[in-house]
Amino acid sequence: MTLFDQTARLPRLPLLADRSVAMVHEWFGATGGSEAVFLAIADLLPHAERLVLWADDGVDTDRLRLSQSWMSRTPLTKSKALALPAMPLVWRTLTNEKFDVVISSSHAFAHTVKLGNPDETRHLSYIHSPARYVWSPDFDGRGSHPALKVPRRMLQKADVKLSKHVHAYAANSREVQGRINRFWNREAVVINPPVDVDYFAAASPQEQYQSRDYLLGVGRWIPYKNFDLMIEIADAADLPLVIAGSGPEEQRLRQLAAAARVPVTFEVRPPRERLRQLYWGARALLFPAHEDFGIIPVEAQACGTPVLGLARGGLLETVVDGQTGFLVDSREPGPYAAAVRRLGELSPWPIQQHANNFSANRFAANMTQWIEWATG
Repeated sequence: MTLFDQTARLPRLPLLADRSVAMVHEWFGATGGSEAVFLAIADLLPHAERLVLWADDGVDTDRLRLSQSWMSRTPLTKSKALALPAMPLVWRTLTNEKFDVVISSSHAFAHTVKLGNPDETRHLSYIHSPARYVWSPDFDGRGSHPALKVPRRMLQKADVKLSKHVHAYAANSREVQGRINRFWNREAVVINPPVDVDYFAAASPQEQYQSRDYLLGVGRWIPYKNFDLMIEIADAADLPLVIAGSGPEEQRLRQLAAAARVPVTFEVRPPRERLRQLYWGARALLFPAHEDFGIIPVEAQACGTPVLGLARGGLLETVVDGQTGFLVDSREPGPYAAAVRRLGELSPWPIQQHANNFSANRFAANMTQWIEWATG
């Protein structure tokens, strides 16, 4: 049997019910994608301890059963950049408890946690990405300042040295799998994150039968997401644009929108129900960004909405070029506008069917098989 048998069923009993298990995660935000993955894994291990560095304001730690580290009582929680150098130490002083199995959900240094004797404790790590601001400063401006060059090298060495005890890695995409191999010289299986495709597909008839007369951009309004390029694309395609999300670039984007020839509408922090309506009403989702995986494009496809995106990173896995959208290897608006004119070639039904490959059930089945294999 291959590691991932898609016909396998989930076990009736909780995973590792006869072993002590700890799950660890970095800082826990209110609406992050990595947090959703952590909770999806936790659903498979209801008896596991849940340990995090800290939880942001608004997170119900009691309901989620989150235990926070001593870092949560320091000012470092207000600045992830300042907290970063201290994280390896925090992970080594998280708790005195020992566990049979540790499963880390890591996008910084959670995979360096050590909660027991490596000869006795199995450590599995699900990687959202090796810390971008340490390993890929071109992606994340927080680590690109010249003054951080030496500290970044030190953190890279610590990252490799302090994670040698990890027994098995899983990556959220082939993109991240490649980074794990390149940066850490370790192998990893790919388990794509869970997407609630059922929710987005189950729209009301009123939501489904919309005119699809605008382009849509969704996400956090930060530079690498390229919302400014989306405005240029809409202008070149002569179609209205709706921008949904929030972030520090809002003022600049509003200024750019005011100068555009086409209407640009902002939806600030739309609730989930409204986001589903926006997906169903869009002619296409614009996603000209290099992402590790990208849950938003899958949500859009669950609504039968094609994706026009950058032919890099996670979109190479989540979008079938010419069938569920069009991928463009450019950061200029012209090729995207040309792809807009080809959207009539695509059918909504195959787009929706493709999204099912990234369902929560598929994630749970693959995660279960990986945990059983890695702890067997």
